[in-house]
Amino acid sequence: MNLIKLLSPRLANQIAAGEVVERPASVVKEVLENSLDAGATKLDIDVDNGGIKRIRVRDNGCGIGKDDLPLALSRHATSKIYDLDDLEAVATLGFRGEALASISSVARLALTSNTQASGQGWQACAEGRDMETEVAPAAHPQGTTVEVRDLFFNTPARRKFLRTEKTEFNRIDDVVKRISLSRFDVGVTLNHNQRAIYNMRAADSQAERERRVAQVCGPAFMQNALHIDIERAGLRLWGWVALPAFSRSQADLQYFYVNGRSIRDKLVTHAVRQAYQDILYHGRHPAFVLYLELDPAVVDVNVHPTKHEVRFRDGRLVHDFLFRSLHHALADVKPADQMPSSQQPREAATATAATGQHYQQPVQQPLQQPMSLRPPARPAVTGVQEQMSVYARLHEGMPETGAVPAAAAAGADEVPPLGYAVAQLKGIYILAENAQGLIVVDMHAAHERVTYERMKTALAREGLKTQPLLVPRSLAVSQKEADCAEQHGDTFQSLGFELQRAGPETILVRQVPVILQQADVELLVRDVLADLIEYGSSERIGQHINEILSTMACHGSVRANRKLTVPEMNALLRDMEATERSGQCNHGRPTWSLLSLDELDKLFMRGQ
Repeated sequence: MNLIKLLSPRLANQIAAGEVVERPASVVKEVLENSLDAGATKLDIDVDNGGIKRIRVRDNGCGIGKDDLPLALSRHATSKIYDLDDLEAVATLGFRGEALASISSVARLALTSNTQASGQGWQACAEGRDMETEVAPAAHPQGTTVEVRDLFFNTPARRKFLRTEKTEFNRIDDVVKRISLSRFDVGVTLNHNQRAIYNMRAADSQAERERRVAQVCGPAFMQNALHIDIERAGLRLWGWVALPAFSRSQADLQYFYVNGRSIRDKLVTHAVRQAYQDILYHGRHPAFVLYLELDPAVVDVNVHPTKHEVRFRDGRLVHDFLFRSLHHALADVKPADQMPSSQQPREAATATAATGQHYQQPVQQPLQQPMSLRPPARPAVTGVQEQMSVYARLHEGMPETGAVPAAAAAGADEVPPLGYAVAQLKGIYILAENAQGLIVVDMHAAHERVTYERMKTALAREGLKTQPLLVPRSLAVSQKEADCAEQHGDTFQSLGFELQRAGPETILVRQVPVILQQADVELLVRDVLADLIEYGSSERIGQHINEILSTMACHGSVRANRKLTVPEMNALLRDMEATERSGQCNHGRPTWSLLSLDELDKLFMRGQ
């Protein structure tokens, strides 16, 4: 008796379905991707009971011919690749040829399609048995409708693992959101239990795209969003990133696309978090909608059955591009960029959503356009040791930028973004008046950031001072880590470290930066090696140096209850306007806030 047996087609298909069809949301994702690959410009999704009872997706794509309908429900049958070379540069969302076959093996599926604007349509049905299909004539416009009923009706064990109707629908909702953000040129409607959820029209202009993003991510996201578009070395990154002040308690507002494909990739996540390194409050998560475009031949999308993950041919290049692009974009945001572009009318404003429906914005808070990058103004740079004097000008009462009275030096049309100081509150906050209303500045947090950024700039200008170790420190590492240390010797050298390989699994640390002489060098080197192996690059040494500078800046900044004169307060405001990342302190807390005149009027019910 043979111990090894061939699986029956039914069992093999049900096992394969487990890789693709986890829950109703998986069905929606696979079918929508097929529709987009078919050239659809309109997607209509109807689901009942969280998709467990019924899912119907209708598109206006190219359709499927009568003879191809049975093949469409067969495993490993696809119109998207024909030979191995096609896998080298996959340009479609789906290509495995398993989706419809997997779905039909665990549900009752009806596939109706027509390849012509007028003419006979056809329908193929399968009910989870042995992939037997029945083809019959059916009335249908050009395009395809996929209807899936009673998911997992023939696999009760799988059905037991489904969650509540609300939970399953929320997962479908997330899939539809991701699809709608991947293709602005496609209209999308979603109904649940005969109730309209979304009606998003095709968005062609920039303003329409921003409205769709606002509809998916919320108006508050767009009010705090920075629009970027950066291209370099064959890579293009564009989209919207939220300012650090608009952080989230969970990573639930993060959309990243590679050549239009929604992915969740650890390399991407690492690069984004690095970009927010010292401007995001600990435990918080950034929000973004970003699109990476590159040659399909340098990215492998065939590394996971659900295609959520990708592999880049040069992961280090991609990681470095993402990190530096976002890092500089966020650094270049100045207070002037965060001010309303113009004085808004005092009447209530009405905005139009991407659905074409109208919704009432809160009084005097119209939907703002996202900010754009502009060249930053560079502050004067002094040495690190000079910075440790902690703005001697403040203690001497002689600000570098000069004493600027609140009502002098500039006309009404030239009021700086953070305005002019009018008072100090409780020795903690600076109160200033600008063109929009009242600016409140956390004095210590703002001074801490200004000092920190100047120290970093000074250190970059002067270079790292290094110190040879009298007794080299020996580290026992794995052979892979030793190989990595040897390969990236120049990287360590540029950061002030000198490493030497002393054996197959031993490296010697011969030199360290002076500023890190009290640090746990062994742990730091091991962490850097782990990053280099995992991501191809590491910012840990730079981060550790910055942490030390941050501590120095914190201790060296003006403290609470320190009484400042009006010229001193104005000097700090001018420094903030010229300093990178001045909107957050070194720990990610906001340094200033604006209360507009409209908001102040509302507090006192003026005009109501």
